[in-house]
Amino acid sequence: MSRVLAHFVPREMALLIAFELFLSSALVYVIIGTPAGSGVLTGGLSPLSLGGGALGAVSALIIGVLAATIGLYRPEICLNPVRVLVITTTAAVIAAPLLLLFGAAGQAHRFDDIVLWLGEILGLWFAVLMATRITYSKLIKDHVTMRRVLVVGTEEAAAPLMALLKQRHGHQFNVMRAAAGPETLSLDTIARSGVWGVVLTDGCMDQLAADSLLDMKMRGVRVFDAVRFQENYLGRIDLASINMEWLIKADGFSSSRAAAVFKRVFDITTSVLLLVSTLPVMVITAMLVKLDSPGPVFYRQQRAGYAGAPFTLFKFRSMSVDAEAGGKPRWAQKHDPRVTRVGQFIRQTRIDELPQLFNVLRGDMSMIGPRPERPHFVDELALAIPFYREREYFKPGITGWAQVNFPYGASVDDAREKLAYDLYYVKNRSIALDILIFCSTVRIILFREGAR
Repeated sequence: MSRVLAHFVPREMALLIAFELFLSSALVYVIIGTPAGSGVLTGGLSPLSLGGGALGAVSALIIGVLAATIGLYRPEICLNPVRVLVITTTAAVIAAPLLLLFGAAGQAHRFDDIVLWLGEILGLWFAVLMATRITYSKLIKDHVTMRRVLVVGTEEAAAPLMALLKQRHGHQFNVMRAAAGPETLSLDTIARSGVWGVVLTDGCMDQLAADSLLDMKMRGVRVFDAVRFQENYLGRIDLASINMEWLIKADGFSSSRAAAVFKRVFDITTSVLLLVSTLPVMVITAMLVKLDSPGPVFYRQQRAGYAGAPFTLFKFRSMSVDAEAGGKPRWAQKHDPRVTRVGQFIRQTRIDELPQLFNVLRGDMSMIGPRPERPHFVDELALAIPFYREREYFKPGITGWAQVNFPYGASVDDAREKLAYDLYYVKNRSIALDILIFCSTVRIILFREGAR
């Protein structure tokens, strides 16, 4: 796999991105940007303001980045033709004005000529995409791109990892289990089975197994422990396999002063821009909330912030005012009857979270970080989940790695799963990873993933 934007992505997906961008650039250059090819489809439309090569590269890059932002380059999307079509159409609509800005700036063309030119670029990109996606989806279905992983250990120790790989990463990994022993851990057996990598669970290595594994590793076989495999290839930290000593010795979990300053500048800049651009939406939402049900427009709630310090979080009210009658905090559920009609829509579209931008400006929150939880639930979860309070060493965020990789959590088990992603983020956090999360959030909002 290749490391891109501080996150591991499948090697074949990185190659697909590069190939599609290159092929799209080349076709735009040949058919539109060169004197010989310009206007092949539009009947003589003169070259636009950018040179042919630059025009092709910029056009493909604009559409490709937009498509990647809204989830086109997630492996599971390739197996969903409807989702591919929706994403490509959405990317094309968003890209259209940007393409005109970069390609047609300063040029006086008839409207119909510009429309035809824009259609050429988007049509070419769409044709390239469909051809590559059909090919790639066939490779996935034929298991050509799938990696065979041998999980070594007892059935009890291997079961959680195997279930995770089958349920959430079945398009990437073909998983099988074996007990440690000379029959299963010989180099010949591994080679005949076509095993890509061996993952070791706790307590599976006696001296005989260790000798076999070391021999295989020295001969080029990939050997991982469960923690490193999940961190590198699944983007999470396996809570069941770590302890205090591992946390103390592990790399990461640090941040330079320069990175902290940049993050704060990023938070302020982004929150101000979002507040200004969404102001009309916020005004309309406030009016609808007031008209829909009695009660205040904004909902104020105590949340645990940095170092566990409580702060007041702001949201648009999406539930009835008696949502927690009796004063006992309750998890939000799917199809929660406490949610109002307007509340249902603003929760699905995440509009209810826009007032949290004021929390970011105040410094209570960051744009990117672990989800802020209520103190009542923090105390409850800290008793049930090891290392849960370690997330309090970092400022909570409006969005985060757990939010874009796992749906809304409404139970202790969900909180445990989200903590696995939160720990990955705080261990590997960087400016590039923050940008990746911020872009992925666009996908979550557009397609209403995980909202309740």
